[in-house]
Order: sequence, then structure tokens, then C-alpha cells
Amino acid sequence: MTEDDKTASDEDRAQTPAEAATAAGAAAGTRSGFVSLLGAPNAGKSTLVNQLVGTKVSIVTHKVQTTRALVRGIAIEDRTQIVFVDTPGVFEPKRRLDRAMVKTAWSGARDADVVLAIIDAERGLSEDVEAILDRLKTSQLPVVLLLNKVDRIQRDRLLGLTKDITERGIAFEKVFMISALNGSGCADLMAWLAGRLPPGPWYYPEDQITDLPIRQLAAEITREKLFLRLHQELPYASHVETELWQKRDDGSIRIEQTIFVERESQKKIVIGHKGETIKAIGQAARREIMEAAEETVHLFLFVKVRENWGDDPERYREMGLDFSS
Repeated sequence: MTEDDKTASDEDRAQTPAEAATAAGAAAGTRSGFVSLLGAPNAGKSTLVNQLVGTKVSIVTHKVQTTRALVRGIAIEDRTQIVFVDTPGVFEPKRRLDRAMVKTAWSGARDADVVLAIIDAERGLSEDVEAILDRLKTSQLPVVLLLNKVDRIQRDRLLGLTKDITERGIAFEKVFMISALNGSGCADLMAWLAGRLPPGPWYYPEDQITDLPIRQLAAEITREKLFLRLHQELPYASHVETELWQKRDDGSIRIEQTIFVERESQKKIVIGHKGETIKAIGQAARREIMEAAEETVHLFLFVKVRENWGDDPERYREMGLDFSS
């Protein structure tokens, strides 16, 4: 085969979908990609996603492992669409639900164009963080180190922590020192990501900020209010489902949600004395759901006991988790 034949053959070869997308993005001058956040529980992943997207797409509480499945928040920086993937915290799993969440976190990292390894600088190198760093060392993932909550730590300690982490043999592409809560350092991070992601068309419409269905987002909002109100009293094993989403003639929405707990004693905690607790949870959730839905909302909450719901395959499917974990 002559060189001319080879050239013609190369030109005739059909482009792969990835090559076609890159070419289309290059022609349009746009970039896009997925950026996964990976870290220990309560490292600030959900707070950071909300900060970078510019609005709330992921719930935030003081309770560890609040995020159970992948939540995507979508941001635009210049001509780059950045799809942030908030993942469950990575820790040593003990239960089936724990294993499913940790598996989901690592799968989200493997599928991303860039992985943001976020570490709570104030807390430092916990056992969970050490385990994550050990795995990243052999992962070949495109990793960026984010040291979060740097406004809560003295400079000398911060520099020592950074030196310790960066000398562990992990090929970090970049290191950023940020505060997810007040936004410090986030503009620099966004600008770097905008240039780092590959050329390609945008995955979502320009005005879309999350791929989470509104029914599921509403359930997540109620679960957040539940945890914020009862994080000391209520065990981790609780779950919220939107059972009804009904548009009424007057334009308002009737929403019925069920809070599932594992024991009768937990049901009493959620309801509270004369129903005061569940009323307060409902009021707080309704206000935020109304903002998200941009409609008047009538929210009705019910509490049911479902023993061992954490071993129910159907619940895992609804949360987007792998029951076989």
C-alpha cells in the first residue's frame, strides 16, 4: 500500500463518537466534561458542588454519608460546560448500603475526565483519607488535590499537610487551596477546569443546573430537613420517597412523601410530640421545594415503618445504587 493509499484509507475511516464530539466541540469552540468529587465523609463535597454550580443541587447536613448516590450539578465557565458529580463519602464500609455507596463513589471517579480529591484540611489525614490516598496512588486517575476549609487552619500547618500529601507518589495535576463554604479559591479552580476539559459539545441545555428529576430532588430536600432536625436522635437508616406529584387546577402542586424508618420507636421520634417535629420538617422542606419547583406547593408527609429497608433491592434501584455490592 502506498503512502497515498494509507492517507486515503485514514480519511475514509469513520470517526468514533468520541472523535466526532471532539471535532464538533473544536469547531464550535466549546468544551465539556465530567468532574467527579472524591473524598471522605463530610469533606465538603456537596457544599463545593453547590458553590461551583451557584445554587443548591446537593443536600448538606452535619450527618456523615448524607449523599447516597451520584448527584450531578452543571456549571458554565466561559465556553466550557462542567458537569460536577457529587459522590458518597468514601470510608470503610460495614453494611450493604455502605458498600453500595462506596462502590458508587469509585465508579463515579473512574468515569470522570477529572477527579477532584477533596480533603478537609482542618481534620487532616484521617484513616479514611489515608485509605483514599493509598488507592489513588495506583489508580492512574487524572487527579487534582483540593484542600478544603483552609480558612480554619494556620498557614504553617496547611503547608505541612500539603507537603505530606504531595510527597506520597500521587501524580496530582494541580493543587488548590479552597473554602467551599465562602468560595475562596473557587474562581481559580473553575478557570483551570474550563481549560482542562476536552473540546466537545455541551451535554445539557445551557439553563439546566442538575440532571436530578424534580420528584427526587424534592425527596432529597425533605431528607435534608429530616437530618438537620433529628441528626442526634434519628439513626442513619431512614429514607424519603415522593409518592405523589399532582398538578392541581389552580396551578399549585400537591406532593405526598413517605419517610421510611426501621422501627416504631423511630417513627415516634420523627412525628414528635403532637406532631410538632414532622410539622416543622414539612414546613422547612416545603419552602425549599417551592423555590426549586417555582410553584406553590402543598406538602404532605407520612411516616411508615419498613424493617430492614436497607436490604430491599427496590430501595437501592430507586437510589441508583447497586444492590449486589
